[in-house]
Amino acid sequence: MMESSLGISDSQCLATVRGHELRNGQKEPRLLSLLECSGQFKLDILANPEAIVLSPVPQLSIPINNHFQIVREAEEALLIDISINTTVRVRLQGEQTPELLLELQDDVHTQSFLQHVTKAKQQAEKKSSQPRKMEPVVPVPVKDCIPVPPQRGTSKSTSNKINNSTLVKPPNTDSGLSMTTDFGFEEKKNQQNRIVAQREPPPPPLPPLPPRKGTYTPSNNLTAGPTTKERPPSAQNSKSVRNELQSVTPSNYTMRQAMMSSHTGSREGLLKYRLNKKEKEYVDIKNFRFFIGTWNVNGQSPDSSLKPWLCCDPDPPDVYALGFQELDLSTEAFFYMDSSKEQLWVDAVERSLHHKARYKQIRIIRLVGMMLVVYVNEEHQHHIREVASESVGTGLMNKMGNKGGVAVRFVFHNTSFCFVNSHLAAHVDDYERRNQDYKDICARMSFHLLEYPPLSIVKHDVVIWLGDLNYRLCFPDAGEVKKLIASKELRKLQEYDQLNIQRNTKRAFTDFMEGEINFWPTYKYDAKSDRWDSSGKCRVPAWCDRILWRGSSVKQLHYRSHMELKTSDHKPVSSLFSIGVKMVIEQRYKKVFEEIVRDMDRLENDFLPSLSLTQREFTFENVKFRQLQRRSFLITNDGQVACTFAFIPKLNDSQYCKPWLRAEPSEGVLDPNEAMEIFLEVYVSKDSVMLLNSGVDKIEDILVLHLDRGKDYFITIAGNYLPSCFGTSLETLCRMKKPIREIPITKLIDLGEDSCIEKEKCRINFLLYNDGTEDKPLRIPKEVWLLVNHLYTKACQQEDLFQTPGLQDDLQNIIDCLDTSIPESIPGSNHSVAEALLIFLEALPEPVLCYELYQRCLECSHDSRLCKQLISQLPRAHRNVFRYLMAFLRELLKHSIDNNLNANLLASLFASLLIRPPPNLAGKQTQHDRQKTNDFILGFLMGGDED
Repeated sequence: MMESSLGISDSQCLATVRGHELRNGQKEPRLLSLLECSGQFKLDILANPEAIVLSPVPQLSIPINNHFQIVREAEEALLIDISINTTVRVRLQGEQTPELLLELQDDVHTQSFLQHVTKAKQQAEKKSSQPRKMEPVVPVPVKDCIPVPPQRGTSKSTSNKINNSTLVKPPNTDSGLSMTTDFGFEEKKNQQNRIVAQREPPPPPLPPLPPRKGTYTPSNNLTAGPTTKERPPSAQNSKSVRNELQSVTPSNYTMRQAMMSSHTGSREGLLKYRLNKKEKEYVDIKNFRFFIGTWNVNGQSPDSSLKPWLCCDPDPPDVYALGFQELDLSTEAFFYMDSSKEQLWVDAVERSLHHKARYKQIRIIRLVGMMLVVYVNEEHQHHIREVASESVGTGLMNKMGNKGGVAVRFVFHNTSFCFVNSHLAAHVDDYERRNQDYKDICARMSFHLLEYPPLSIVKHDVVIWLGDLNYRLCFPDAGEVKKLIASKELRKLQEYDQLNIQRNTKRAFTDFMEGEINFWPTYKYDAKSDRWDSSGKCRVPAWCDRILWRGSSVKQLHYRSHMELKTSDHKPVSSLFSIGVKMVIEQRYKKVFEEIVRDMDRLENDFLPSLSLTQREFTFENVKFRQLQRRSFLITNDGQVACTFAFIPKLNDSQYCKPWLRAEPSEGVLDPNEAMEIFLEVYVSKDSVMLLNSGVDKIEDILVLHLDRGKDYFITIAGNYLPSCFGTSLETLCRMKKPIREIPITKLIDLGEDSCIEKEKCRINFLLYNDGTEDKPLRIPKEVWLLVNHLYTKACQQEDLFQTPGLQDDLQNIIDCLDTSIPESIPGSNHSVAEALLIFLEALPEPVLCYELYQRCLECSHDSRLCKQLISQLPRAHRNVFRYLMAFLRELLKHSIDNNLNANLLASLFASLLIRPPPNLAGKQTQHDRQKTNDFILGFLMGGDED
């Protein structure tokens, strides 16, 4: 429990606790503070717990009086998203405030806080029934303490003083209201993979997560490290402009420290870390059976029983993890719409699970055509905790989910598992694109669990990777391949297998293992048959569908295909594993727990933590848009006691760094004499490029590395940024006759100011300026013309244009080319140029259809005449670009037989880029709104030429 004052007016803070408000399956962080002022109690709630650093003013203050109610909800056992820690749910309601449902950790800290609140309510009730001369009894703050080792059975609250009476709602109060709406905050987009349901009571011990630390070893293998990619949402939402570091006074430092690292929280984290280090002293290994299956179903619906695949062993598995690809090939599914086929396949699966056991679904996740569903034998359901899921699209612009991966992770007993189902890039020669997809998934797949830092794929004890990996055979003669298969010379063929070659050359899946393949290639067959592909393309057979793993105590019992199933042009594959799971022995755990607590008490009384850093100043030269730069330094614990560190926000900041910067890891624990490598990454995405282009922001920042119970270390970041036409407004670009890198930054700022004036003069004659006057703007930016002209002259008949992603190297070359020159031709493949055009449109600070006209766009989407009138009211540059793009897209549709494009697909893709909701509405755009924007674009694609 925190005993410091929060500095809110003259109030004294008696207790604080962190928690989450629950609303429609979403969890929003909250900070609850019990304060006393002149004998009056109130409960202050901060909608953003970190806001205390910026301004210690609560967004909601509930007086504790006769109208104040706090009710603890009965516990409810759900299997989905079971946590390692039990939680307690309470409902709060004040005299004139909406009812709030909050979830708090069920630990001694929360118990103490609830007891304080209950006592405060009792004091308030006494005051209302007795003369005012009575002085309120202020509860004594409970000092920090370590939780007693949890006991077996469902955890129940020890606080029986909370009022369990039914809440009486005030008149005209909507109980559905939450702090999100009452405080005027934007409602966050509901993300399936962030939803955390009610939690199942965990087994006795706390199974520590795999440590985010380790003795320093040079980081040569960065396979799973960051690649050129967009920042995660947590970084993208950071503030773009920062104030300089201010001096830290004792009072406001206490306030920051209370929010960023409560002593109780850091002590519990250190305790978990040490328990993990001594795990071998209190665990035994027991083997469990895991059935892993993968099938590319080619957009088909189930037409037969799946028992030949899922029920092919005499004994039932303990866990099923089943991955599907190409579940739905429709255009609607391609753009993240719901798929009716999901439930058809789930039903087929559940009818075919092993009949000798009963199973519970613990998580299902789908991204377009990729689906992963995990079942556990109901005998083990209470030993499953911390279930989370995540998805990563590696299709066009790293967003489209036709390719990518979905994953589910959880802790079973004391072992963490991660299952990844992926569908990588197609086509025989695109193995480099498949490698890139794999690296992107590794870098961008991150699981977010409450009270824990983000977990990557590799931060798990066991990882099993399954799916249509699409690696082919480097053997062009299909006839010869079929002869070798018929003569059972599979090992010879596997020498030409692209996945084996990439693994052996350490380009992909380097740390994964795969069992021996003794089954025929699983692709490609004629539908409903066992015949090899007899189409005109006559594809070479290949082992596209694979199952790999990494981790200890993993033994593969079977690896096979299932030829009986003929629904798809792929055959399903399965693998049965025997995996050693760490089982906690309670008595040994309790002994280790108590020893650690005694040792921590002794060390904390005798020593203070200390760190040494090998470097504190870093310079990043020539930073470019979408080009990652990395630096690293070592931190070493040179003290006598383990230390907990974390990068924390500076005063007046809500994030510890600017949006283009990241430190990895951003927090951790070090034992004495232990070292850790910290990576600093600079990456300018679409969210930070505009301010850097305009000179409002610079490559300058100061990181604060905070040591719990110790001092702060300051790390200086400096560098220079090279402006890009990507992220520059259309008006500014129209005034640039030269490449942007040839224009001084002061001139760029002037051009930006001029473009704001130009935007107001939107009713200008739509004519190309040919009078040679230097200050007359271009009709459209030269960069747009160069990209579109390349595609118009060279790519109209390109197969799967605007559906296949480009290569990262190509994209960077295209960006550099447009920033530094006016090229005669654009480098890179047609797919790369197409993606570069989309990235350009996405990075525009103001979309082609301006924010101010967004609502009118929705209103007139049904009427083509009104749509054309709206376009005529756009600023000149925006109007010209819109008409130019529509003319180009109509031309592409004339070649739809070759490029596989259709009007609906183009409308969906370009509507999301050309018609973006204003920032304050971005999280509130409904599916109906998106359909209206699609209809708006569709009207121009299906209509005639513009006047």
